[in-house]
Amino acid sequence: MLLGLFTRMQSSWALFRGRFESEDGAVATEYVFLLVLIALAITGGMIFLASAINAKFSDAGTGVSGA
Repeated sequence: MLLGLFTRMQSSWALFRGRFESEDGAVATEYVFLLVLIALAITGGMIFLASAINAKFSDAGTGVSGA
């Protein structure tokens, strides 16, 4: 009786550990994480570039209307 309980607990623990140690889905998760980081970097760069271009066009518009 005790041996059966011990065996069942041991196999349950092995199954539980196996789910967290398995790297089957880790590759897809890592790719998604990298894609999100790249998308955030691109978005941040686009926002910075858009504000810089907007400032240049505003300066050019002010220069043209002042002439």
